[in-house]
Amino acid sequence: MARTKPQKGLNRDAYLVRGIFHANVEQLPTRDGYGRGLVEAGKNDPNIVVLCADLSESTRSLWFKQAFPDRFVQLGVSEQSMASIAAGMALAGKVPFISSYAGFSPGRNWEQIRTAVALNNTNVKIAGAHAGVSVGPDGATHQMMEDIAIMRVMPNMRVIVPCDSIETRKATIAAAQLNGPAYLRFTREKSPVFTTEKTPFKLGRAETFRFGSDLTILACGPLVYEALKAAEQLSKQGIEARVLNIHTIKPLDEKAIVRAVKETGAIVTVEEAQGAGGLGGAVAEVLGLTAPTPLEIIGMPDRFGESGEPLELLEAFGLTAPSITLAALRVLKRKQEKSVPEQKESVVAAQKRLMQLQKEIMEEALARAPRKWGGSKPDTSLKSRKRSP
Repeated sequence: MARTKPQKGLNRDAYLVRGIFHANVEQLPTRDGYGRGLVEAGKNDPNIVVLCADLSESTRSLWFKQAFPDRFVQLGVSEQSMASIAAGMALAGKVPFISSYAGFSPGRNWEQIRTAVALNNTNVKIAGAHAGVSVGPDGATHQMMEDIAIMRVMPNMRVIVPCDSIETRKATIAAAQLNGPAYLRFTREKSPVFTTEKTPFKLGRAETFRFGSDLTILACGPLVYEALKAAEQLSKQGIEARVLNIHTIKPLDEKAIVRAVKETGAIVTVEEAQGAGGLGGAVAEVLGLTAPTPLEIIGMPDRFGESGEPLELLEAFGLTAPSITLAALRVLKRKQEKSVPEQKESVVAAQKRLMQLQKEIMEEALARAPRKWGGSKPDTSLKSRKRSP
């Protein structure tokens, strides 16, 4: 009996956009999907209310305020109170969404979420905006990279990281229909919109976006697109990578992961978050307990971010397609029981890119600075200012 050839290439049943890798693919921040999802969920359920900590425009919860002003509460810079108040509203029968930057919620109010929301299993949805290094110039304080890890360990909590604005809208609506707490993570920077309304989505279920039999790339958030780009690059080298969209980190689709391990024998995880404790950590736990296999983790190395342009930062920290490709080649060598360098190739390449960017930034700064400050401009460029009497 003839063997069936393994499938490869994009999954047609995923209904991804046509021309997915074209330069003109639409780009929108995933937070836009949250705003649209809130309004749609609000139309379906009059018990949905939205609380915000002085960031209604940035988080897009402003769109809900404009549609339902009587169901919107502005609390100011008070994330800890916001979590506790939302828990009380949930116990009274409401379905509260609390919106802020991920660095502040769940960053600042993690204890209130733990005690008032998760411990009591209250029906509160936590929306963390501006997560990841792609926040860019806002810098390390706002580049929340630890949220997936700290929310994943919290009992009763679901953790959802949608891949584009369309999926974020779907995830927001789905979270509104859940009974119990959930954390939704989304970004500030624009990213490709590569799914469609027909793309399958169900909380807790991984979706196969690309077929392949040589290795599997498990990705979440906007970096799913980078994973698909990496798979295309690998395909040109005769390597077929399966790509799964792991939009739900908790509960994790363990069956899909174990099946992928058995069929491909090697795994790469990809996330715009700390490499420890998030998607990579969750997958490592599954593999360690059920199906030990070569694993490479693409995520933020053990460090904080820094200010810069979003794309440059993603490159500098090894979170783009070229780094994913290097990790895939490394895990394939390990699958074949070949020796690999002690230092990961993707990390080395990212460090070189970071040093290059830092050098370019310093050179640009010195070109604009006077000689007395170590620059190249004459000191006469410094103009003293007369103080007002």
